[in-house]
Amino acid sequence: MEQFQVKDKSLAPQGHLQIEWAAKHMPVLGIIKSRFEKEQPLKDQTLAACLHVTKETAVLIKVLIAGGANVALCGSNPLSTQDDVAAALADSGVHVFAWRGQNTEDYYKCIDNVLDFKPTITMDDGADVVGMLHSKRQSQIKDIKGGTEETSTGVVRLKAMEQDGSLKYPIIAVNDAYTKYLFDNRYGTGQSTIDGIMRATSVLLAGKNFVVGGYGWCSRGIAMRARGLGANVIITEVQPTRALEAVMDGYRVMPMAEAAPIGDMFVTATGDINVIRKEHMQKMKDGAIMCNSGHFNVEINTKDLESLSKAHRTMRPNMEEFTLKDDRNLYLLAEGRLVNLAAAEGHPSEVMDMSFANQALCSEYIANSDKLQTKVYIVPTEIDENIAELKLRTMGIKIDELTEEQKKYLSTWEMGTT
Repeated sequence: MEQFQVKDKSLAPQGHLQIEWAAKHMPVLGIIKSRFEKEQPLKDQTLAACLHVTKETAVLIKVLIAGGANVALCGSNPLSTQDDVAAALADSGVHVFAWRGQNTEDYYKCIDNVLDFKPTITMDDGADVVGMLHSKRQSQIKDIKGGTEETSTGVVRLKAMEQDGSLKYPIIAVNDAYTKYLFDNRYGTGQSTIDGIMRATSVLLAGKNFVVGGYGWCSRGIAMRARGLGANVIITEVQPTRALEAVMDGYRVMPMAEAAPIGDMFVTATGDINVIRKEHMQKMKDGAIMCNSGHFNVEINTKDLESLSKAHRTMRPNMEEFTLKDDRNLYLLAEGRLVNLAAAEGHPSEVMDMSFANQALCSEYIANSDKLQTKVYIVPTEIDENIAELKLRTMGIKIDELTEEQKKYLSTWEMGTT
């Protein structure tokens, strides 16, 4: 059985430096690691992790190992692996199967390699490990205590499995923790998406009509950061309440069909399929740029783009030019995959500190619980609040505490207007 597979193990020295830099900016995980080293809460557990293989993920993996776990890791996207980080993990003895530029066959083979280590806990970003276990490796499910899910898209898939009775073991939806989605999804996705766009295009955002598909927490962060750089932000939505909120937040809201002719740049982050498709591309102006920040590369219909084109070429790293049959040029970033990870480095370490603290503590919770039912759970409130408290502490910020009088007031119905 292979112990690891990476692109180039000689990249390890640079990868070690990257991991060291990330760890310096992830103090909450540092606190958890110190406790894990003493208590060994993950002893005798094997974790199969399918995550973006970045320097921040490497810090999490080291925390899990410090807690006594045996860990096998594969990438959760063909273009998001940082090869120097993967090499450094392999150099440290981690069972890592990931490299940038995988084809579909490679991608799923790496998931198979990770599952060969016979996990007791799974850790997903997109639910592909869960999908593999429930389709091709069902015999292993009996050994799984539970799993965690990092991203909105994965949680949607898992809740669909729960609803139709397909889910066979308990999952904690890490994505739905307050200390995850309010910060990672909004501030992390917002900053890293703009970072990916700028690295791929080097264009000026000020004055551009910047169309954001969706107004969930990821899209809100993208819209916020684009507006901060002077873009004229347009929101497209299918959910009335979110559309209304976008209006109240000061954005223009319209259907994608109306935004298509006026948009200069388009970013999708909905978790759904074919948000931008042929009918929209046919209306876009010459020079329009499209990219996606949702987990899967299904939000921009690349087959439609190819069918409309007579030629295409790579203009810059992570940017392809498609010349349409009417001679307009449309540009696609990062093959329609997550632009923030494929064209940049993903979320900043400081925000992943909270997201991955949730992963670490939820893994501990699963390892030490025998009462979990087969369903999708929210992160326990005590874990969520503990992470927020630790983050504030590491930032040197103090907050008030309720007085006994205030606690009593909040716990009774008898006191009202005086």
